[in-house]
Amino acid sequence: MNPVTARLKAVASPAIGLGCMNLSHGYGHSLSETEGLHALEEAFEMGYRHFDTATLYGATANERLVGRALAGKRDEILLASKCGMAIDPELGRKVIDGRPTTLRRQCEASLERLQTDHLDLYYLHRWDQGVPIEESVGELGRLVEEGKIGAIGLSEVSAATLRRARAEHPIAAVQTEYSLWTRNPEIAVLEACREADTLFVAFSPLGRGFLAGSVRERESLVEGDVRLGMPRFTTENLTRNLELLTELERLAHEREATTGQLALAWLRAKGDDILPIPGTRRVAHLRENLAAEELTLGADDVTRLDALFAPPRIAGARYAEGPQAEVDTEQFE
Repeated sequence: MNPVTARLKAVASPAIGLGCMNLSHGYGHSLSETEGLHALEEAFEMGYRHFDTATLYGATANERLVGRALAGKRDEILLASKCGMAIDPELGRKVIDGRPTTLRRQCEASLERLQTDHLDLYYLHRWDQGVPIEESVGELGRLVEEGKIGAIGLSEVSAATLRRARAEHPIAAVQTEYSLWTRNPEIAVLEACREADTLFVAFSPLGRGFLAGSVRERESLVEGDVRLGMPRFTTENLTRNLELLTELERLAHEREATTGQLALAWLRAKGDDILPIPGTRRVAHLRENLAAEELTLGADDVTRLDALFAPPRIAGARYAEGPQAEVDTEQFE
């Protein structure tokens, strides 16, 4: 294992980290600052050490929240953020921009918001396909040389793009959606990560709440919730997917666990180089997710879950056409 990856893995203990996005972004409404601070402080006290945020989330509000909550704990955590995708204040919408000058500017602003002089891990949130990946990664490499970031990560990239990027500079981590019902990394990028001891960070490991049983009807989603635009959450597809959840509930009951814990334990069984970062707004769910690290699955358990959530059995694509065009990940035919 290369030294940078080994260090990141050591710092990211326990292996289950916290995706901070939904404290301020993506699910229709945000927590108050007081509620968000409380959630982050509770997460640290119960043992979370890997905290993941981004310039995009809450139009920079999430970084400010994380910075305020964890400022006095900086030396005890792995702090990760992302660049290359942000809310343009003038346009009022998301913009993907991987130009070197933009990445440097966003990094320096993130450091200020997060109240730190360096980030342990800094991802290119999306590859701007109008900018060669080598140019974006090259600038991030210069930020490593300057000590502003400890290591480079990429998010939602293909195996081919990862290999191009690491020819320019070592890539310590790749972050992509990976869960029982999103198995795309198994096509190629997970193998590509293992070629060079690159950690794999799994976002949305609970299927955006579905695998934890928190979405049983489309009507429960509020205005502004990103899931309203995702094919798997249409009424028809959700109804079909709930049939799989019913079976998952039965298996979880056998193991005296929750469905969310079973889903996280499945990911951990896939390799100790896979770091899930579930997100939640509830302290009880923070505790439940972290406890999944104590749940060990045998080979038979993994095989049963693999088969239950085999890709052809999932109803609906993970992204609609527009968002799908923004990512570079391999897709099942």
